[in-house]
Amino acid sequence: MKKIVLTGGGTAGHVTPNIALIPELKKQGYEIHYIGSRNGIECKLMEDLNITYYGISSGKLRRYIDLKNLSDPFKVVKGLHEARQLLKKIKPDVVFSKGGFVSVPVVLAAKSRKIPCVIHESDITPGLANKICIPCAQRVCTNFPETMQHIPSDKAVLTGSPIREELFHGDRGSGLSFCGFDQNKPVILVIGGSLGSVAINNAVRKLLPELLKKFQVIHLCGKDKTEPSLNGTTGYVQYEYIKEELPNLLAAADIVISRAGANAICEILALRKPNILIPLSAQASRGDQILNAASFEKAGYSIVLQEDAITEENLLEAVRNAYDNREQYIKAMKRSQLNNSIEKIVGLINEVANRRR
Repeated sequence: MKKIVLTGGGTAGHVTPNIALIPELKKQGYEIHYIGSRNGIECKLMEDLNITYYGISSGKLRRYIDLKNLSDPFKVVKGLHEARQLLKKIKPDVVFSKGGFVSVPVVLAAKSRKIPCVIHESDITPGLANKICIPCAQRVCTNFPETMQHIPSDKAVLTGSPIREELFHGDRGSGLSFCGFDQNKPVILVIGGSLGSVAINNAVRKLLPELLKKFQVIHLCGKDKTEPSLNGTTGYVQYEYIKEELPNLLAAADIVISRAGANAICEILALRKPNILIPLSAQASRGDQILNAASFEKAGYSIVLQEDAITEENLLEAVRNAYDNREQYIKAMKRSQLNNSIEKIVGLINEVANRRR
């Protein structure tokens, strides 16, 4: 039996694409193992899927001054040793990395064991972890055409992001029923990320009386960020987080307001949902969401509003634009090259694994 080690962690964005690949990898006959951090989100997610999981030491690599910069390099070195021992034990044919700092020792260990690696870069410009890993990889999968210029041409492949199959099987009627909504009134789905966006939440709530004249609103507002005073508002529901019902809520949505994380917007693209993107500001990130959103806007997939420039007026105008011109945005998304991502990525995995075998 072929064996593969998946790695990546720290945030859901570094794990959910791996989860999307698992059913197809099983169909292809792979025995799947996962190496992640000891206490990361990936541990619980893999346990829920009955995937053999190994935790290793991991440390964050920072570009800024922090006392942990003195201790974390030792954690990385320890993680490298642990990963080498695990790979010696598992003897995989290939490693697939979705990024995050826990992936660095795994990819470096694979190179030292002469095990081929395929890695995936979600954002337009590679993050620090993937910058370290790219020289060790046989193939580098990308979400955006613009990313290709940052990666050696003999390694870069435009694949898009693997999308969980269940997202394509949502039922609009079930989503509307879950929310207690009218079947004949359009729906806005607001997604502010798992931690929630204060800026998006505040802007939507201020505009709610105007939005509810024409739309119904599903608001995924993040942990501890619901507003009790709005409970029971006709045409409006709010949830901290949704898991099982997410495919149905996406199916119910006519337009989506979202952050611009790479995985989230690739899911929106795959589902052909007209959307308004509000990227995380450069002050709160390395600016990758701003670049992601700009790429989607240029391709005609999205309307973009910058977080520090949101007003009730421009958000309402964007909502009306996205809804009134929704067919135009859907047509643009249908022309996207970022389709069949799972098939493309598993094909690359097979290519490098079979070459080694």
